[in-house]
Amino acid sequence: MSKIAMMWRYKNISALVLSAVLWGSCGQDSSVPKVTDSPTSGVLNMSVDETYQPVMEEEVKVFASSYPEATINVRYVPEADAIQDFMAGKSKLIIVSRELTEKESEFCLSNKIVPSSLVLAKDAVAIVLHKSAKDTTFTKSQLQKMIAGELGEQTIVFDNAGSSTLKFITDSIMKGKALGKNIFAAKSNEAVIAYVKKNPNAVGFVGLSFVSDTMDSTSERFNTAIKVAGVLNDSTLEYYQPYQADIALKLYPLVRKMTYIKNETYQGIASGFSNFLAYDKGQLILGKARLVPMRMSIVVRDAAVNTD
Repeated sequence: MSKIAMMWRYKNISALVLSAVLWGSCGQDSSVPKVTDSPTSGVLNMSVDETYQPVMEEEVKVFASSYPEATINVRYVPEADAIQDFMAGKSKLIIVSRELTEKESEFCLSNKIVPSSLVLAKDAVAIVLHKSAKDTTFTKSQLQKMIAGELGEQTIVFDNAGSSTLKFITDSIMKGKALGKNIFAAKSNEAVIAYVKKNPNAVGFVGLSFVSDTMDSTSERFNTAIKVAGVLNDSTLEYYQPYQADIALKLYPLVRKMTYIKNETYQGIASGFSNFLAYDKGQLILGKARLVPMRMSIVVRDAAVNTD
């Protein structure tokens, strides 16, 4: 082969290689974000309803110890703020007590946020009282009148205005009836309990995680610094406290659902952590915190309850 022919051949090969490179780069969509995480590695920014803080701190600790290449940054905030974080694209995963509304879902889809959700556990709202309280059981009607400011001198204490607890009570107990002037926002669940401990006329509403004594695995009991009220079941006409078995059997009336909502259409860190919550280890942690896991079978047995 002549020298000129060889040069011509090399030029053609070089041109073909260059064309392939250019074609490949033109075919790449620069608008598609590069995947930098996996189910067990990467950085996850998530927002959690602050009523779930004790149990979620344990979930994050166990996941992080199992997968050291995963970093989970958590904001514990009122539920309303967690949902806003999700809709604004600030958090790929949120843990809340409800599904998105139709309007919220439409907003997400219009902003290229694709929500998917799963119920993880049954949770409850607990009513906390001062240790000296004599009236420790309530009907829903009594609760409604008390929160409306129509009964006695009680101060009703919630964590804050945007909380899932206040929304739950407003929807399930008040049902359109206005809140009374005796409502007080303590800013956190811990602050609600601290206020009730110091004020005999206070009635507080908190998430179950903040009253369950999880240090004693041999019995189920509540924080002994306060009393936990019972609520009348309108069907059985019995009063029930938020014990795990009574939540599981739908006997305690103030039950809600712990739910994750995520925005991830591939198998990344948000999927990895949400799957962890939904399977064995994560579900066992929820059960130990006295919630009722929804993704695993539990056995309810008759047992003595420690009320000391």
